[in-house]
Amino acid sequence: MATLAAAAARQAASLARQSTPRIPPQAASLIHRRGLAGAADHHGPPRINFWQDPLSPSKWKEEHFVIVSLSGWGLLFFGSYKFFTKGKDKKEETLVEAAH
Repeated sequence: MATLAAAAARQAASLARQSTPRIPPQAASLIHRRGLAGAADHHGPPRINFWQDPLSPSKWKEEHFVIVSLSGWGLLFFGSYKFFTKGKDKKEETLVEAAH
């Protein structure tokens, strides 16, 4: 009976060694474990919506800052495009109307 139990223990130990990957001690320290870190772990002051304090972009949420910044750049480019090309469209229209 004792030999049967010892054989089962050896077999279980060999299976455990085969199923666990071998990691060198230096590489084991590089494996990142997050532990209990989560989204609720804030550092610094809480972020607010941009409409709550529109003159302080440093307090805005990151998503709001990106949306407002991209919208502003889009309006700037579109406005400058319209400003610099507004006279060209009317001249072409008047030439087409005069030819008919």
